[in-house]
Amino acid sequence: MKKGYFGQWGGAFIPEVLYTTFTELNAAYEKARQDPSFWQGYLDLMSNYSGRPTPLTFAENLSNHLGGARIYIKREDLNHTGAHKANNVMGQGLLVKRMGKKRVIAETGAGQHGVATATMAARFGFDCTVYMGEEDVARQRPNVFWMEKLGATVVPVTDGSRTLKDAINEAFRDWVTRMDDTHYVLGTVCGPHPFPEMVAWFQSIIGQEANAQILAQHGSLPSRVYACVGGGSNAMGIFQGFLTERDVELIGVEAGGKGVHTDHHAARMVGDRSAPGVAQGYKTMFLQDEDGQMLDTHSIAAGLDYVGISPILSDLGEQGRVRFEAATDDEVLEALSLAMQTEGIIPALESSHAFVQAIKEAPHLSRDEAIIINMSGRGDKDIFTIAHAFDDPSWKEFIIERAASYR
Repeated sequence: MKKGYFGQWGGAFIPEVLYTTFTELNAAYEKARQDPSFWQGYLDLMSNYSGRPTPLTFAENLSNHLGGARIYIKREDLNHTGAHKANNVMGQGLLVKRMGKKRVIAETGAGQHGVATATMAARFGFDCTVYMGEEDVARQRPNVFWMEKLGATVVPVTDGSRTLKDAINEAFRDWVTRMDDTHYVLGTVCGPHPFPEMVAWFQSIIGQEANAQILAQHGSLPSRVYACVGGGSNAMGIFQGFLTERDVELIGVEAGGKGVHTDHHAARMVGDRSAPGVAQGYKTMFLQDEDGQMLDTHSIAAGLDYVGISPILSDLGEQGRVRFEAATDDEVLEALSLAMQTEGIIPALESSHAFVQAIKEAPHLSRDEAIIINMSGRGDKDIFTIAHAFDDPSWKEFIIERAASYR
């Protein structure tokens, strides 16, 4: 198979001006993959700086509440910066050091990738600029605050739908102007080769840990593994620990928004508005109209509010190795409430999509079976969105009083 392709998906559709930069990146990445000391250095960094391995928590109360399968939760929320994003970012940071570059740029939707990139830049001494859709800046203000305090410059993007895809476009424009000293720390398993493969490699640490942990705790492999899917990096991270285990079903849960048969969702593999296309440097399934124009997306979770999906996941879906479902905004809020009230954990809105499908299916499995939910991040970043969605009166009062105190 041609390098950088996964079945018919993937590739590197890049402008000529970026050819030399991608050649350099590919060479650095391939050299790192062939160097055992690089991976060991990465593992040491993630252990000593990021707190890995993250736990696999048996959700006893939720399991008893639902009946059926024993539910285990992979706790990526306990990774440094509160999500799986640090896995990829710290790995790319080590590559940037090898390449001798001094500046990093990134796109972000939910803000977790932006916070992780700003953290990595502070740790390694890089200048950092983060592009974020204006819509996401408004709904993820806590993460914007932390990025700026970590020393990053956050640039609101006002083009298009003012969400993740527009932030990616702006980051590529920046990279073209600063190729000599800048590396684009793309945050998910999308984009031109080698990004999908490279990001998946760094995120595979999730699945490697989860496989060993479930065997140690449960004594056998899980029947099913659930992960939310925007671009797909957390899903690819945990799925890679079980891809060769054909008896383990892999389920990716997309953003159903207001419903997959409306115009307000981000379901590429489940919805009826998607088709193969080439954009942002790669070929995959995109939400687009009959003329190939990219459509606006919607999700209560900013990190899933993206028009495309990883080419690796497009291929796995086409093969039937990954089953895709979609969770609506309302279902996500219900699942989040249940997780908080039964287990005392607060999943990110993105991660709560995976909880939705697991909660639906666990009661239909036997008690001796196990399932794993990848909790890709923690929900404190979503406080404004969640409080507004729940129409919490005390929160409204707090916001009004705090706003008045700043006048």
